[in-house]
Amino acid sequence: MKSTPAQLVRQVVFQVILWAVTAWLLYPLIVLDSVTFYNAKAYLYRTAAGIVIMIILLGKTIFDLFFPQEVSQKKSLLFTVMLTLYSLAISGGIMFMVVRMAILYFKQNKSGGAIF
Repeated sequence: MKSTPAQLVRQVVFQVILWAVTAWLLYPLIVLDSVTFYNAKAYLYRTAAGIVIMIILLGKTIFDLFFPQEVSQKKSLLFTVMLTLYSLAISGGIMFMVVRMAILYFKQNKSGGAIF
């Protein structure tokens, strides 16, 4: 079943909005110097939500890579390579964000205060 142009546009707009929300959720963790320990709990929940969205996107991408919906149609090599690179980029982003959260945690423990 082919997608209509309107459906394709809706899917692209949804992906762009989803990535914009994810970027907004993860922004304080990316600019770690602006995070103070006074509001670290709010940033913790916010970045955890962003990481969860990234993990869901990674799962969807890997599922699309290994189990395509249109089995009868052969996917091009370029599509497969780009989807693989996209999943590797998401994986790297997830690892980067987790390391940044660990840095925030260890930075707080070094100063002697509690995050929660």
